[in-house]
Amino acid sequence: MPEQYDVVIVGGGIGGGALGTVLARVGKRVLVLEKTTEYRDRVRGEWIAPWGVVELKALGLYDTFIVAGAHHVSRHISYADAVDPSVAEAAALPLAGLLPDIPGPLCIGHPKSCQLLHDTAVASGATVLRGVSDILTLAFGASPSVSYLHDGAEHTAMCKIIVGADGRGSIVRRMAGIELHRDPTHHLFSGMLVEGADGWPADTQVIGTEGDVHYLAFPQGNGRVRLYLGYSRDQPARLAGESGQQVFLDAFRLKSVPGSEHLANARPAGPCHSYPNEDTWTDEPYAEGVVLVGDAAGHNDPIIGQGLSITYRDVRTVRDVLLASDDWSPAAFAAYGEERRERMRRLRFSATLQSRLENEFGPDAEARRGRAFERRAQDPMLMLPALATMLGPERLPAAAFEESIMERTLA
Repeated sequence: MPEQYDVVIVGGGIGGGALGTVLARVGKRVLVLEKTTEYRDRVRGEWIAPWGVVELKALGLYDTFIVAGAHHVSRHISYADAVDPSVAEAAALPLAGLLPDIPGPLCIGHPKSCQLLHDTAVASGATVLRGVSDILTLAFGASPSVSYLHDGAEHTAMCKIIVGADGRGSIVRRMAGIELHRDPTHHLFSGMLVEGADGWPADTQVIGTEGDVHYLAFPQGNGRVRLYLGYSRDQPARLAGESGQQVFLDAFRLKSVPGSEHLANARPAGPCHSYPNEDTWTDEPYAEGVVLVGDAAGHNDPIIGQGLSITYRDVRTVRDVLLASDDWSPAAFAAYGEERRERMRRLRFSATLQSRLENEFGPDAEARRGRAFERRAQDPMLMLPALATMLGPERLPAAAFEESIMERTLA
């Protein structure tokens, strides 16, 4: 006999756990299906921008994260090989208060976030199944259903709508026939969590470029820092092999960053993985009987760290649609699709600008970074695409995302 639910969510990570929680809290019958039995370090998804913290608060999840040890950072410094460190530090951006009542970006480990949202969803009344070995069939349309394997047995769940929260390779998106657009890969990105970086200021995140790497550091508190490196796509084996972690750490012995030895001398606290950076997006992340959230609906280039904020906005918006009325047709999600399409376009612009500015190397690129630093200091309009990553893209004027801004910055 098929089981009956209001919503079946395929994917029990960040988006699935958050949506399962907020829907179950108001009495919706929710089933969350998750393939893994243990959340692992995905080497991304650990920094929530201030505008994403606003979304986390709107979902009623912020206090849960704080109690679990989530850590705010309150100062940002952009270093560069073409800029004297003292000049960069004089231009440090205070992050607390960029948005009302938001102490700054919020950092917490990805596996910890996933487990936290899983536990919260279960405590809120959602049915959450781990170790779902296969999604056998997905039926959309007027009578959605999901057939799946769990504990070696086949089950079928009937529902009013299926939510695809199953990440970049979304089976829900593919089976629903929703087209995914993709930009060419611009560069490669790698990350690693380190511990023992007690000499690094816990309130300060840094971004910059030196030599042939783009570097980022985001403290998580208690001497733990998530480090990232961006480098040319022509170096796919740069961090390969047993020495990869040490090669990664050695890249943080930076002349442009005072105190970077605290990062380079830290201990690995997780894997070191590399992955290509590009943007993907969908024009309409919904169809009859299905809606997509998070990476399943398309992801932003991780260079600007918007993934979690995008997902929490998606979850909040989809929740509001599902609670507004019993009309869960494609027409009900049209405004969500339109807002998300423009949101992703603007963030794609910001990421492209950041990639061209920070992840291109050599004397010409170094000189271009120096000129851009000076121009941004003289013309605040050129800073708006970067501010969009903190404040949210909808808070900036449309003119901030026009091609002329990119041309004036990089000329």
